Amino acid sequence: MMGRNEPMSVVLIEDDSMVLEIHRQFIEKAGPYRVLGTAANGLDGMELLRRLKPELAILDMYMPVQDGLTALRQLRQEQLNIDVIAITAASDPETVRRVLQLGAVDYIMKPFQFERVKQALMQYTAKRSRLAGGASLSQPELDRLLHGRERREPTGAAQEEQGLPKGLQAMTMRQIIAFMGKQNGSRSAEEVAEGTGLARVTARRYLEYLQKQGVLLLDIQYGGVGRPVNRYQLNDRTR
Repeated sequence: MMGRNEPMSVVLIEDDSMVLEIHRQFIEKAGPYRVLGTAANGLDGMELLRRLKPELAILDMYMPVQDGLTALRQLRQEQLNIDVIAITAASDPETVRRVLQLGAVDYIMKPFQFERVKQALMQYTAKRSRLAGGASLSQPELDRLLHGRERREPTGAAQEEQGLPKGLQAMTMRQIIAFMGKQNGSRSAEEVAEGTGLARVTARRYLEYLQKQGVLLLDIQYGGVGRPVNRYQLNDRTR
């Protein structure tokens, strides 16, 4: 299990060496992830997964010796506690259906863009961090984890979905929550900006909003010359 300050462990299983290197660069660029190993087919990939036991596998479907679908099915049969994101050229509905049935947390079709891979990793990290907490989930919280938003009730007078203030984006907010979930102690807006790659003013706006929503706790630190520093940490009740 990933410690709060440790990078997430990943194994890449892809037969195209050029695409494999692109995966590696994308993952390392996207955030705190560490590639433990790579494999060029499903058979070698399964051996790596059994030995290294990463938290996440990036899996292609079209591979020699053993394809990705067979590897994914075997992974589930052996009940290995490893999540899977499929990044593959396979686009036929039957393959997509089977991969999702076998529990892949995301499915990205080639050719892909860095932002799509980053989105998948950030959403997965935020979901994993929230599910690692001991607190029970409400239905709106679960809907946000599964669908990225609160689902509308199927009634004639459906309630409006609660939106974010203008200028705030759910993806960026999940990124900040995931980052804060890995920290020991409080962090300033400057530290959050540096850790997430956001501008300081942007990070501060999200932190202030999350503090008002009760997701973060505010710690105002005084001392020395100058203005007090606002520092934030994740509310244990939201973990």
